Amino acid sequence: MGSIWEIDFYSRPILDDNQKKIWEVLVCESPLDIGTKPDSLFRYAQYCPSTQVNSGWLRTALQEAITQAGKAPIKIRFFRRQMNNMITKACQDVGIPAQPSRRTLVLNQWLEERMKEVYPQEPGYQGGTNPSVRLEKPLPQRLPDALEGQQWVFVTLDAADLAEMPEWEIGFGEAFPLELAKVSPEARIPGILIFSPRALPLAGWMSGLELAFLRFDTSEEARLLLETGVNESWIVANIKKPQVLAEAKGFEEAKQKANGVHFIGIQSDPKAQSFAGFWLLQEVNL
Repeated sequence: MGSIWEIDFYSRPILDDNQKKIWEVLVCESPLDIGTKPDSLFRYAQYCPSTQVNSGWLRTALQEAITQAGKAPIKIRFFRRQMNNMITKACQDVGIPAQPSRRTLVLNQWLEERMKEVYPQEPGYQGGTNPSVRLEKPLPQRLPDALEGQQWVFVTLDAADLAEMPEWEIGFGEAFPLELAKVSPEARIPGILIFSPRALPLAGWMSGLELAFLRFDTSEEARLLLETGVNESWIVANIKKPQVLAEAKGFEEAKQKANGVHFIGIQSDPKAQSFAGFWLLQEVNL
């Protein structure tokens, strides 16, 4: 499998000589495995004058990033929906699919670091709060009947156990190093296991959803939701039984203690020794 990149192209809290905000492109590599060394991930940054903000400038920057990396990624993720057209056009021009996604862990952390350590050192820096990306809450959709699991359960794993993921037999999946998510080896990581006789097709379909995170929602009724892309939401289960309700609350509490880290596993049955799918996820606030 080839590499996946994350990209942000937006204005920064820095003014040029004409009192116009300077823009910047950030490109970084997504970790795909729990054993990835964060320092080994490719990164590229370049400022852009406000007078040159367009898909052509971004395309040239992407070409330069590809040259520096030595190879092109198989897709590029971006979380900023208001930049959809420009980012998508630039990516298409260099022959790489662009994917709206909230799975931009490295990029989110890099932006936070630059807000604290880099931009304040630049001439023309304008302090203040960094505006977050306001996303409308999506209307949850029901999973297609053919793709609903026959059975599912809440489970937990020790963070140290997840270090063995590279040795597991997994059909579809993605992970990241826990140190990147600032999770200690002693942490308990919550998740769900979905069991289905159609485990592999279910895992294959879910792998194309650009998984973001799971969350227990009680805004209307108690239900477990799967967030995907940048604004998609799917109903995994409506929760009514008191015991399962308590487990769902426990899942959400454990997720918060693990800095938002959790997982989804898909197996053919509870006795299976392999996973049709396994994804390590993290809920983050953009």
